[in-house]
Amino acid sequence: MTNGSAPGNGSPEQDARLDLRVSHADRDRVVETLTAAASEGLLAADELDDRVEAALSARTRSELAMLTADLPPSGIERQAKDLIRIDQRFGDVTRAGQWVVPRRMEVKLTAGDVTLDFTRALIIQDTVRIDVDLGLGGDLTLVTRPGIVIDTDGLTGRLADVKVPPAADPRVPVILRVELVGRVRGGGVVARFPRRTFLQWLLRKPRPYQPQR
Repeated sequence: MTNGSAPGNGSPEQDARLDLRVSHADRDRVVETLTAAASEGLLAADELDDRVEAALSARTRSELAMLTADLPPSGIERQAKDLIRIDQRFGDVTRAGQWVVPRRMEVKLTAGDVTLDFTRALIIQDTVRIDVDLGLGGDLTLVTRPGIVIDTDGLTGRLADVKVPPAADPRVPVILRVELVGRVRGGGVVARFPRRTFLQWLLRKPRPYQPQR
């Protein structure tokens, strides 16, 4: 089906990650990639049907990886950068959609908001360190999904407001660990799941990734 390198030819650690179970969100992202490839003429209709069916029934990362191994990245640079810097004053910055999570980030913020939305981000490695320096009125928001763990042990400061989701469900494999390190001087850090859209609220649909009671 694909011409890319087959899973199992990497390091033992990489092979172990490929054996991890996948979630509905993982399957949905692959279906989106396949649909986009078909719209660009890279896949015929029958190929798209076959791969979408395989994606929806996939159980491990290796099964999903084989479905897109021979497709180009559609203009998205899939190699993680070593460092992304955000130095913002009196304004808002948002990273959302299919952005590539780097190995490290530096966020310096004064009287503004920075939002990092990981719900559709491309996760290349399993850890990202974010060095933060939040001044008065500076707020950092992390929009997460199951499998993403937020570590705030490295944060220090005064008058800081730090809120993170409850402990992760041990049944969900960890796909990314976000390590927050630095100073919060009167600003705030919030990690949360996506909010409902107006249409979802109107239709009384549950919040995405709503914890089970």
